[in-house]
Amino acid sequence: MISPTISLPSTGHRYARVLSIAGSDSGGGAGIQADLKTFSALGCYGMTAITAITAQNTCGVTGIHGIPPEMLKAQIDAVVQDIGVDAVKIGMLHSPDVVHVVAEAIRTYQLPHVVLDPVMVATSGDRLIAQETVAVLVKELFPLAEVVTPNLDEAGWLLGRNIEGVEALELAAQDLLRLGARAALLKGGHLPGDWVVDVLAVQGGEHAQGRGHRLQSQRIATHNGHGTGCTLSSAIAAQLALGQPLQQAVEQARAYILGAIAAGADVTTGHGHGPLNHGYAPVAQRVFQAL
Repeated sequence: MISPTISLPSTGHRYARVLSIAGSDSGGGAGIQADLKTFSALGCYGMTAITAITAQNTCGVTGIHGIPPEMLKAQIDAVVQDIGVDAVKIGMLHSPDVVHVVAEAIRTYQLPHVVLDPVMVATSGDRLIAQETVAVLVKELFPLAEVVTPNLDEAGWLLGRNIEGVEALELAAQDLLRLGARAALLKGGHLPGDWVVDVLAVQGGEHAQGRGHRLQSQRIATHNGHGTGCTLSSAIAAQLALGQPLQQAVEQARAYILGAIAAGADVTTGHGHGPLNHGYAPVAQRVFQAL
């Protein structure tokens, strides 16, 4: 007869645990679906607190249903109180009430290594956030995040101006710090040219006086860019959970996403902007983290 209660011995190890607080993409290319695939590919244990359910595919978003704030809080409480969290990736937050819930959870539980991807517009151009939410997002979450990761359009919305050219990119990264961010990775993928340039600016860092740390790579020609921003921010969170310092976490996450883009560049998925190949990379050697 098998006992209904089985006690397993402790191994003295655990997974690096990463929580995604974000929206669901029914098409699987972005949102929590992309985050979970990324966490797994990089050897981490992924968990979710869903902020909204979207009806979307590679062609666009046809519907958004927000999760009630109290249910979002319940999800976060359940995960943190039992499993614990080593890093947090924050994506789509559609309303001020949702932002308040997330900020309060970070403060209450002192959640570490928060990566904030201020998702505002989908790859298809569909708007994903209410205007009144933007100011609350900046006030509540920018100071709590270890790094914020806006793309060019999102940074332009946050700063109230167009950003054109690499020099403007670096100035904008510094201005994001002035909004209260401790560090900002400003992604320049929407700038024209054969090279993609991103800028990492850090409060009090060696590049704080006018120039950020530039990361550049040759552009990969593909129509499959859906979920790129979600994937990069979740890869950064995974690397932070695995113990990497911020700059190295950004560099390694960027290397992962370039590989995922290249591996999925010629794959056809749907009729619009297809996803990356999240599973191209072997599982990271460092799967476990000592207690």
